[in-house]
Amino acid sequence: MTEPRSPASGLTWARVCKECGQGHEAQDGHLYEYRSDVDDELVCHICLQPLLRPVDTPCGHTYCQQCLSSFLGEQDFCPVDRKQLQLQQCHPSSHLVRNLLDKLTVLCPFHSECQETMQRCELQPHLHNRCPAFRRLREEAERRKRPSWNELKGSRSEGESDTKSTPALSRTSNLRGTTEPGPAHPSEEGGDDGAPLRSSLVAEANIVELFRKEPDEDLGLRIVGGKDTPLGSIVIQEIVRDSVAGRDTKLAPGDHILEANDVSLTSVPHVHAIAVLRRPCASIRLTVMQEKGFKPRAEVYPHPHTPATQASHNPSTVIQVTLVKREHSEPLGIKLIRKTEELGVFILDLLPGGLAAKDGKLRNNDKVLAINGHDLRHGTPESAAQIIQASEVRVNFVVMRHLDTNEDGGDVQSRGARRAPDIQYFRRRSIFMKDPPGGFSSQEKTVNLKKEPRHSLGITIAGGRDCRSRLPVYITSVQPVGCLHRDGTIRPGDVLLSINSVDLTQLTYNEAVSVLKSQTAQSSVTLSVIRTVAEEEEEDREAASKEEMDTLEGPREDNLNWTPLWTRWLGLPSHMHWCRDIVLLKTNNESWGFSIVGGYEEHRGQQPFFIKTIVPGTPAHFDGRLKCGDEIVAVNGATTVGMNNSSLIPMLKLQRNKVILTVVSWPGSLV
Repeated sequence: MTEPRSPASGLTWARVCKECGQGHEAQDGHLYEYRSDVDDELVCHICLQPLLRPVDTPCGHTYCQQCLSSFLGEQDFCPVDRKQLQLQQCHPSSHLVRNLLDKLTVLCPFHSECQETMQRCELQPHLHNRCPAFRRLREEAERRKRPSWNELKGSRSEGESDTKSTPALSRTSNLRGTTEPGPAHPSEEGGDDGAPLRSSLVAEANIVELFRKEPDEDLGLRIVGGKDTPLGSIVIQEIVRDSVAGRDTKLAPGDHILEANDVSLTSVPHVHAIAVLRRPCASIRLTVMQEKGFKPRAEVYPHPHTPATQASHNPSTVIQVTLVKREHSEPLGIKLIRKTEELGVFILDLLPGGLAAKDGKLRNNDKVLAINGHDLRHGTPESAAQIIQASEVRVNFVVMRHLDTNEDGGDVQSRGARRAPDIQYFRRRSIFMKDPPGGFSSQEKTVNLKKEPRHSLGITIAGGRDCRSRLPVYITSVQPVGCLHRDGTIRPGDVLLSINSVDLTQLTYNEAVSVLKSQTAQSSVTLSVIRTVAEEEEEDREAASKEEMDTLEGPREDNLNWTPLWTRWLGLPSHMHWCRDIVLLKTNNESWGFSIVGGYEEHRGQQPFFIKTIVPGTPAHFDGRLKCGDEIVAVNGATTVGMNNSSLIPMLKLQRNKVILTVVSWPGSLV
C-alpha cells in the first residue's frame, strides 16, 4: 500500500486536514490508510478508493459524491454504463452502505508516533482527543501564532466596533486552514494587571456541501443581513433542528455565507441572497467564514488531557467536568435528551450509582455544549452518545447551567427543568422610540368593505404576541374566494393594525382570531394594515427573474410555517416592537463576545445598532439568547438612540462583570 503524505513528514498545521489527518487540497477527497483490503462493492469506480459520502445513480451505480460531481461537471453520462445522468437525479446511499464504510478499519496517519487502529468514523475523534502527534502539532502551531504583548497593544482594540460591513473576502485556492482576523468586540484586551489575555480573533473560510432529499427542500437556515442592511454581509442567524443543515452539523449561527454554488453573496441585497439559496438543486456548496474564537492563555482553560478533574465555575455559568472511567466500556450513567423549545443536548437524569452521579458535578437539565472538544450546541443525543462511546477512559464535558438573576441583583437560583418562555425572555412592548434603518419604511393601508355577514374576508394569519418571536399578527395568504382578494389592496406579509377600530397589534394569535371572527360577522368592515417597504429590495425585485420572485412573495401551498423575509420586519415603526432584556455576566479578563454595526454613517445618517458576530467560547455565545441580527435598543436601561460608536463602545467597556442588553429580535429569512 502506498503511504500517503503524512503531517508528520513536515506539513504545517494549516495544511493538515482536520478530519482525516492527511495533507491534501480542500477540493480533494479525504485520504485514509486501510488496515486490510476493501470489498470492491465499496469502492468508487472513478477514484478507485473506498467511497466517501456515497451517492447512488438511477442506473444502480455508486460513487463518491465529490468524484461524481467533478465528473458530471464535464460529462453528462454515468462513468460505467454511459447512460445520460445529471447530479440532481442522484441521492445519498442507504444507511447500510454508509455504516459499512464507517466501520472500515484504518490506521492513524501519524503511524510513526501513534500505532492506533480504529473504525474510519472514529478517526477524527481520535485525532482531536487521543492522538499525541496531532495534539503536539496543534500546540506548536498555537504557540507560533500567539502574539506578544507588544503586538497586542499595537493591534486594533476590542473597544472599536464595525461601523461598516466586513470587506468582501476573495476566495483562495486552499480554503482549509485560511485564517482572517475577525471584527472587533466591545470588551477589554487586558486585565487590571496589564497582562495579555487574548490574541486577535481568528476566522476560517471553509466549504460545506449540503444534500437535499428533494431539490426544493428547505436547508433549515434562517438568514439575516445583506448589502442593503446595516449588517452588510449574509449571516446565519439560526439553524432549524432536524433540517438538512441541522443534520449536517458543520454550519453554526454566526457563520458568514460568502458563496453558494460559486455565486458570490458577499455584496448582494438580502432578497437576492435568499433567491439564490432557495434555488432548487440536489446539493448546494456553501463557502462560509466561520469564527474560531479567541486564543486563551493556557491557564484560563485547562487542556482536556491534563489530570484536572475539578469542575471550574465562572460567572457565565459554564462548567467544565472531566469523568474518568475505570475501563473503556464503563457507562457514565447519563440519560441525554433534546427539548422542543431549545436546540442542543440536555442531561435528563443521572442514574443512581453511575459514574456521573458519584462524581456529583453534572446535574439534571445541564445543557451539553461540548464533549471531548466536539461542539454539541446544535447536536443530538445520538451524536453525543457516539462521541462518548468512542472515547477512551477520560470524557471531558463542557456544560451550561442556567441561572436566574433577581432584578435587584440578589443571589442566583437554579432554573427549573423547563424554562417558561414568558419569564425567560422578559418580553414586553418596547418603550424606546427610534427610526428604522436607512432605506426601510412603512405604509398604512385601509380597506373599507360592504359585505354579506356570512361572507369571509378570505385571509389566513400567523404570529401573535404569544409566538416564539413575539411577532405582531400578520397575513400569510389572501384566498381567491374572499372579499379582500377582489379588492386587491391586501397582500401576504401585511401586518394587521385594526379591524373596525379594534386594535390588533398587541394580541395573541387566539385573541386576534376571536376578534376577526366577531368583527367579520358585520356587514361593514374597515381593516387597517401596515406594509413595510425596502427601497433597494424593490429595485432588486424589478431586476430579478419572475421565477425567483415567486419564491419570495408568498408561501407555498405545503408551507404552513411561512413568515415574511427578515428585511420586511425592519421597516416596522418602533411602537410595534417587542423587546427583551438579556443579562450577560463575565469575569474581568473576558470579552463580551459580540461585534456591533451601526451608529452614525455619513451616507445614511443615524443607524440602529445590530449584532453582527457572536464569538465562540464567550459569555454571549454560552448564554445562547443573543442572535446575529438582533438590534440593541438600550444598554443598562439607557437608550442607544442618537449614539455613535464613540459613545456606545465606552459604555459597554465600563460594564466590567455584568451588562443588561435590551434587544429587538426578528426571525431570519428561512431558506
